[in-house]
Amino acid sequence: MDFEQNNNRTESTEPQPEKPRKRTGWRIFWGIVIAMSVLANIVLFLALIGVVAVFAAGQKGIFTEEVIQAGPRTAKIAVITVQGIIDTEQANDVYKQLKTARQDERVRGLIIRVNSPGGAVSASDRIYNEILKYRNEKGKPVVAFMQGVAASGGYYVSVGSDKIVAEPTVITGSVGVIAGHFVLQELLEEKLGIQPVIFKSGRKKDWPSPFQPVTEEQRQYIQDKLISPAYNRFVQIVDEGRESLTLADVKRLADGSIYSAQEALDEKLIDEIGYLDEAIEQVKLLAGIEEAQVVEYRKAFSLTDFLYSRSQSFLKIDRAALYELGTPQVLYLWSIY
Repeated sequence: MDFEQNNNRTESTEPQPEKPRKRTGWRIFWGIVIAMSVLANIVLFLALIGVVAVFAAGQKGIFTEEVIQAGPRTAKIAVITVQGIIDTEQANDVYKQLKTARQDERVRGLIIRVNSPGGAVSASDRIYNEILKYRNEKGKPVVAFMQGVAASGGYYVSVGSDKIVAEPTVITGSVGVIAGHFVLQELLEEKLGIQPVIFKSGRKKDWPSPFQPVTEEQRQYIQDKLISPAYNRFVQIVDEGRESLTLADVKRLADGSIYSAQEALDEKLIDEIGYLDEAIEQVKLLAGIEEAQVVEYRKAFSLTDFLYSRSQSFLKIDRAALYELGTPQVLYLWSIY
């Protein structure tokens, strides 16, 4: 019994092994790090979505400036571009560029760079009117600079400027109106066996119709209602914009003829033959300044616009397309286009 008591005493006096401590602090630390990492990734992902959205939408109505000739920023000459066929989109772009220039008090004058064979009557007239508004509201000089082709509607918008400078190789003039449409009657009836049925309130309601040949009466009707008013408007704005020409001079020149730069100068349709430098000097002279920074407005890139323009390249036959095919398009356009 003594032996058992001694043995129990021995067992009770042996040191007990220490339990391992829980590393609670490190677990909390790494938990915080992981949580912050996840949160940061979520924020970055949302920011990326925002950047992509802005990039896709572009800066609507905002144009960036690109310096094309160095000079003091306190006096700037802004170059506004009219390029290609003049349509509603082109007119909207010019309006926005003029708005940008109007809001910048450092702009001392404008150059309207024109390289266009013309286009829609209403769009050409809108650009012309916006140029006149800028001149009247701001009292600052505007010089048109013609490059390549500045004919018909391209010349129409140029006449709104104080002076016109044209490159030596420019083609201009083509003062006049053109309209045309397709007659689909033979294609539909004889080739496809389709018989159009038209209901109308009066006999002139569908003149001219794509479903029947044009009669002489219809030709005269279109001439009186569309061609003559647009032509008279063109003659009027040239007469008002070119003080060196009489109304008789304008009518003599307004037969749709195109003119080389030298011919246009001789006929007083333009003021000078030269390049961009000469146009810049004209603005400086009219503005009464010796030096200026020349900037060009550029439309901010938009992925949406790019994809939209690409989608328009595919042939689409819908109601709007059929309407355009069958309706006369009255244009200030050099007919070669």
